[in-house]
Amino acid sequence: MNLHAIIKKPFLLIAICLMVAFSVIKVAAPQAQEMMVSNVEIKTKLVDPNVTKAYKLNQQKLQEALTAYFQKAIASGDIVGAGVSIVKEDSILIAEGFGKRSFTLNKTVNSETVFRLGSLSKGFAGVLAAKLKNEGFFNWTDKVNSYVSDFKLGDSTNTNNITLAHILSQTSGAPYHSYTNLVEAGLSLSEIAKRFKTLKPVGKPGEIYSYQNAMFALSGEIMEMATNKDIRTLLNDNFFKPLGMTGVSMDYNSLESSDNIALPHSKSRYGWRPLKLNHNYYNAIAAGGINASALDMAKWMQLLLGHRSEIIDYSVLNEAFSPSVKVKEHNKYYQRWPGHLSSYYGFGWRIHKFKEKSTLKTMVHHGGSVNSYRNEIAVYPDDDLGICVLLNSNSKISQTVIPDLYKIVNDIFVNDIEDAANPKKQITSVRDEVL
Repeated sequence: MNLHAIIKKPFLLIAICLMVAFSVIKVAAPQAQEMMVSNVEIKTKLVDPNVTKAYKLNQQKLQEALTAYFQKAIASGDIVGAGVSIVKEDSILIAEGFGKRSFTLNKTVNSETVFRLGSLSKGFAGVLAAKLKNEGFFNWTDKVNSYVSDFKLGDSTNTNNITLAHILSQTSGAPYHSYTNLVEAGLSLSEIAKRFKTLKPVGKPGEIYSYQNAMFALSGEIMEMATNKDIRTLLNDNFFKPLGMTGVSMDYNSLESSDNIALPHSKSRYGWRPLKLNHNYYNAIAAGGINASALDMAKWMQLLLGHRSEIIDYSVLNEAFSPSVKVKEHNKYYQRWPGHLSSYYGFGWRIHKFKEKSTLKTMVHHGGSVNSYRNEIAVYPDDDLGICVLLNSNSKISQTVIPDLYKIVNDIFVNDIEDAANPKKQITSVRDEVL
């Protein structure tokens, strides 16, 4: 029916006007809760029921497959307990627990059971640094000794060339794992920073990859100096509170007093035994001092996949995810994963290029180990997929759990066809500002 025909039918026109007016009145109602319910109802009606049914069926299949996978690992003595989260697009498919919090107690792991993250903490620090940099607090090229006055590594020329970007990307030139022992001994970062002057660099700044904990942790000191806020406050205000990551803590006392914690374990010929919690890395939060649950990590991966743009834009995430240096070693467990081609280090993240069938893909990944906890996190921007596994034992399964679960997810869910023009999916290979 065209406009002319409607005008010729006055009663129909009046009825249409009344319907429009009534809709406007409903939307303008002062009750925010009613508006929210109304919007939800509209969205529900627009969802294809067949799509919803298929989604729930796949989610059930995933739950069954993961249960079988982890029950087998528990029965064979490979693990004690696990917190597992899988995110696809903007949905949390799984935030679940398997096994026991303690081998000697009948308390099971659930989605809110807290684990120590170890070096998964570096990913939080890298993303936080990218956010603060884009808010104007500092630049990647800022010199470390501009913020940490007692810091020296090599001669003055070498020292004056070490930047924030270098310590975040593990390219400061410090020898492998320099002063990790001092971090674990509980020394303050300010004291450790003074000790670097006694070391001989293994390369020029930005030249080679050499993994660090103590050096990396200085990024937290720089962020504190630049913002006048401590690293705990920065992480809470920028990520943990807005994401609703209620299980997160960054100190020993909070972890020890939790009533839902997975205890660490070691294995001997007599089987698993629970260990005491230790204080390691709570003096170096950026390098390894965060505690969290599977549900917390699911919310974190939603952000990493770009689905919390009100908190951080994907272009900012992309700075942390951009390869800075190639990992040239050939003995790393992730280099044996199916289709692996090459690995790099960004800002608190490893970036892997791999081939799946004939398609080149990217994985953003990190492992973590502390106090006999062992963890893995991986996000796949091409597939809009995130996987995180937290273990309360230093198990060999950690070396294959990511590709194992990736295959399980792919066997159940049909990957969406990605829009090549979507800038979110483009992981840059060079950061001009750094190199």
